Amino acid sequence: MLKMGEKGAVLQRDKKSYAIVPHIPCGLVTPELLKKIAEVAEKYELPALKLTSACRIAMVGFKEEDIDAAWKDLGMDPGAAVGLCVRSIKVCPGTTLCQLGQQDAIGLGMELDKKYHGLQTPNKFKIGVSGCKNQCAETGVKDLGFIGKKKGWTILAGGNAASKPRLADLIAEDLSTEEAMELADRIITYYKENAEKRERIGKMIERMGLDEFRKAVGVTG
Repeated sequence: MLKMGEKGAVLQRDKKSYAIVPHIPCGLVTPELLKKIAEVAEKYELPALKLTSACRIAMVGFKEEDIDAAWKDLGMDPGAAVGLCVRSIKVCPGTTLCQLGQQDAIGLGMELDKKYHGLQTPNKFKIGVSGCKNQCAETGVKDLGFIGKKKGWTILAGGNAASKPRLADLIAEDLSTEEAMELADRIITYYKENAEKRERIGKMIERMGLDEFRKAVGVTG
């Protein structure tokens, strides 16, 4: 039996079959990608395909002995669906596709995905990028959140929607995309280096205080 996450596989309730979750950066797909997933699902006679809350496609029902071959058939990397790491980045359409967008959520999300997806962290770490204040990427309950506004990006940190939900705290406002990426790097680096074992970033902020956290990541005023 595979360990949780080994070979990108997640054991299912029946304790026999596995799900795999291909990495689809920011949930952007092509007809060719969808066809490939459908072909593999048909080849291995999967009972279910599930669109996840992080805009991934969970392929459910593999036999353990078929997992390696399935990944080869797909030609895709596993998504970071489990484990203590940065999970898949959730984004809204932003200015690329939505008339309400104020900032390029997809562009920023893709840069964050390239740099941080799968990065090992003290606990799971979820990132959301919303191109306007409607927060369709559920930014307010992410460990690190971005909200696009006319003057730039608003950065939030410390949210989660787990067993004890917590709204994220305001860290900075009116940042350019470059400034937002730089602050994200400082936040993630500080969290990795200073969090206690299995501590979510929201708990770390509560432990040290918001003002001290903001100073620690280089935010003043």
